[in-house]
Amino acid sequence: MQRYLLVLRFAAMSDDPRLEPALATVWPGRATAIVPIEAGMALVVGLITVSYARARSAAAIRSPVTIHVIEHPNTDAVIDTGVPGDTTGDLLTFHNPVFNATNSTRAGRDQGDCIRISPRLGTWECRWLTQIQGQGSIMVEGAFNDSRDTTLAVTGGTGNFQNARGQMALHYRTKAGVYDFVFDLLP
Repeated sequence: MQRYLLVLRFAAMSDDPRLEPALATVWPGRATAIVPIEAGMALVVGLITVSYARARSAAAIRSPVTIHVIEHPNTDAVIDTGVPGDTTGDLLTFHNPVFNATNSTRAGRDQGDCIRISPRLGTWECRWLTQIQGQGSIMVEGAFNDSRDTTLAVTGGTGNFQNARGQMALHYRTKAGVYDFVFDLLP
């Protein structure tokens, strides 16, 4: 099998031998390394990855921010997993639209699931993501209560929210039949 070598040149304005890369032949003012193609390609891929990561982190959260959206729960479906009716272990799934804080413009959607923990206490264990159009998604997880406001943990995100952590306050608006999601995000 024929092996190819990759020649890499490094600017070196010194004759200091510590600046020479392995297998290098030093020329005045320049260092040249002859390395196997695999090592050279790994270096190139590594540099591209670092450049991409830096570009993506430019969109990340840099200071605390609050995002308020309103969920319209029109797709919620409860699946009985055992005894008919509201029992421990039932599954709630959803994929609902979310609107801006004034409830006037669609801002994205959510999707997730919850497992019924205690019908008597009104508790579920939930996880879901809320996607904000053009910005990214925020993932939450925690206990949800049927009869009172709830606070869930923000466990991560994508896009502009890729480094998100913090919490989400969930408030039920009984007259409107919708939920406030208020994300308090930290970098």
